Amino acid sequence: MVCADCLVVACAEGRMELLLIRRKNEPYAGAWALPGGFVDMDEDLEETAKRELKEEAGITLDSMMQFAAYGKPGRDPRGRNISVVYYQFLYDAPEIKAGDDAAEAKWFPLAELPELAFDHQRIIDDFAKSHLK
Repeated sequence: MVCADCLVVACAEGRMELLLIRRKNEPYAGAWALPGGFVDMDEDLEETAKRELKEEAGITLDSMMQFAAYGKPGRDPRGRNISVVYYQFLYDAPEIKAGDDAAEAKWFPLAELPELAFDHQRIIDDFAKSHLK
């Protein structure tokens, strides 16, 4: 299984905020996570990231940048899963609306993140070390 996950960071009212979605479905139903999902067979990785962001949070971006890939066995209880993570910085936090398999979408201050599903906290920590110094 190959996925694309999204790190969208906005500078809102002088603080950095991260977009998260509350998962509607198992695994981790009800838990917060990065927006993302499975790559369609005929789809580019970046296109997957942008599609999932639009479907799950109602945000349309022209482009995203690739950050890293995560593929440690056991990172997803459904089976072997490799995620390519994309990111984008925004000057403000646009209005969001949960959709598709997201029960809720919300901006969180980076210093006040909830407990996260999968290995998403590790992804955020790695990103912060390299891009938010």
